[in-house]
Amino acid sequence: MKPPQRDNKAHFDPPVFYTATGVLLLLVAYAVLFADDATARFKALQAGIVANMSWYYVLVVAIVLISVVMIGVSRFGEIRLGPEHAKPDYGYGSWLAMLFSAGMGIGLLFFGVAEPVMHYLSPPVGETGTVAAAREAMVLTFFHWGLHAWAIYAIVALILAYFSYRHDLPLTLRSALYPMIGERIHGPIGHAVDVFAIVGTVCGVATTLGYGVLQINAGLNHLFDIPVGTGPQVVLIVITTILATISVVMGLDLGIKRLSQLNMGLAILLLMMVLLLGSTVYLLQTFVQNFGSYLSVMVSRTFNLYAYAPTDWLGGWTILYWGWWMSWSPFVGLFIARISRGRTIREFIVGAMLVPAGITLLWMTVFGNSAIHMILDEGLTSLGRIVSENESLALFQFLEQFPMPGFFSLLAVVMVVVFFVTSADSGAMVVNMLSSHGRDDTPVWQRIFWCGLIGVVAIALLLAGGLQSLQTAVIASALPFSVILLVAIYGLIAALRRDTAKRIALSAPVAPASLGSPVSWQRRLKNLVRLPSLEEVREYIREVGEPTLQEFASEMEKNGFSATVSRVNHSVCLEVLQSGEIDFIYGIHPKAHLKPSAPNPDAELNDEVDDGSPEKYFRAEVHLQEGGQDYDVMGWTRDQLLTDILAQYERHLQFLHTVR
Repeated sequence: MKPPQRDNKAHFDPPVFYTATGVLLLLVAYAVLFADDATARFKALQAGIVANMSWYYVLVVAIVLISVVMIGVSRFGEIRLGPEHAKPDYGYGSWLAMLFSAGMGIGLLFFGVAEPVMHYLSPPVGETGTVAAAREAMVLTFFHWGLHAWAIYAIVALILAYFSYRHDLPLTLRSALYPMIGERIHGPIGHAVDVFAIVGTVCGVATTLGYGVLQINAGLNHLFDIPVGTGPQVVLIVITTILATISVVMGLDLGIKRLSQLNMGLAILLLMMVLLLGSTVYLLQTFVQNFGSYLSVMVSRTFNLYAYAPTDWLGGWTILYWGWWMSWSPFVGLFIARISRGRTIREFIVGAMLVPAGITLLWMTVFGNSAIHMILDEGLTSLGRIVSENESLALFQFLEQFPMPGFFSLLAVVMVVVFFVTSADSGAMVVNMLSSHGRDDTPVWQRIFWCGLIGVVAIALLLAGGLQSLQTAVIASALPFSVILLVAIYGLIAALRRDTAKRIALSAPVAPASLGSPVSWQRRLKNLVRLPSLEEVREYIREVGEPTLQEFASEMEKNGFSATVSRVNHSVCLEVLQSGEIDFIYGIHPKAHLKPSAPNPDAELNDEVDDGSPEKYFRAEVHLQEGGQDYDVMGWTRDQLLTDILAQYERHLQFLHTVR
């Protein structure tokens, strides 16, 4: 599953880059020049989807959640996103901070107070302003922001990460279609899919920026009496875009990673302050009860279409959310995939779905239940009125009820700004990768271009009043994308079954290695108890490993197979072509390890450098197509090595037999 060779001098994919740019300009021009017509047409499209396709959206989201859970708990969860020897690029803290910030960090600030209060004041069924309405409001909020949302992000990220890191395909949306259309992903179909992802990502981030400045503007007006209007909002978009551009230019590790860590730190600070200064015991009690109620009604809520008692509430909330999460999933999914290489699928699902969902639900409880408690039990009806009139002010009016309201509100404004910068820079990074064969080592101008385009689109639509129509278009785009997603899930499961079959075949019993002459076992024992240097391993690969692989390749040639042996640095690799089936690869690589007595077990090791450290030794490890197999052949005789190659080849043929 390797893509065709690409010209490393080409920084972007011209068909994708120019087509996506053109489509975006035309779409924005339509939304700006014909704002009323665009709004009317997109609203009609959304109304048609809600009226006729609600059942389909609900079914798709249910399939996604079930698929993610089943993959996570099955034996597929043991498969690593990358070669078997791969290690995660980021620690848990940085990884969770980045995926959480890109996923829905800003939404928590905007809706953490507003949505629970709105459900409390206007429940889909039942009486408003009651204890029952309060319980219902929190269950509905959990339902919209919980496992379903993160499952959509997780499945897209898993599909992209698996095919990119496990099968060496580009880290772009087109790779999700490889099991169905094969190498045609590198042609017009693949280009169209990536263009679709770019347009959806730019429009989604731009509309979020446009609506987000409303909350920032409201907060600054609340704190410093800065007027609310398009002028200050345009300035805010420009500032956010400049900050996002700086972050993108700095790169993932220095820019986005640091901002995400700052986001997480500020979010934890604000959360803990509200929890400790509010009704702490009450909030902990409601969190446990909310979580239990959410789990107890998850199945019924998932499939509830209010078919027996039709209501506009479903289209205005649940279907809107499902469409929004799906429309954002190419962007968020690709970003999560980019930072998740080296993790097992089970570890990935726990980290990308369960942990963020748990944090999200805790946040919604602390802010939502606190706000409802103020209205229901403390008589603060003004908070409910303000939420109903202006959602942008909900958080700031809520924070006025705590000590040091100015500090709280200023902290919230800073968080909103940083969250928006993170969304913009991660969005620009994703779009840049989509237009560049999945690469992120592109020139600075390219990253600046996409960041600037997102800002320009947001400003143009804000001035023309076209944000709402474009937001509706983005949500409607979830309909065709959902078809792609279902096909990709089927392809992922098929590929995982194939991968698992190979893993089982590799562990099947084979003929034991021959010990050769009577002194062979003594030589082997000597190798086991001594710790070779890099030069000794290189000498073994050069004098024994490579000639043995050459001998095996020669014999395969005599049997009608095409076999080659190649050198890469100090490693040697045998490749046997299997006439249209998966090829057999057997390599021997020098691998650095710390001695058991080394005082620093977490020290960084370089497999290609022998720095003379007394704490380090080397092994000649076998690598197959799936990566390192974690066993050493250093000191093996020619016969032993040939026996091992033959055994691995037998396992490979057994795998091919299993999947035929």
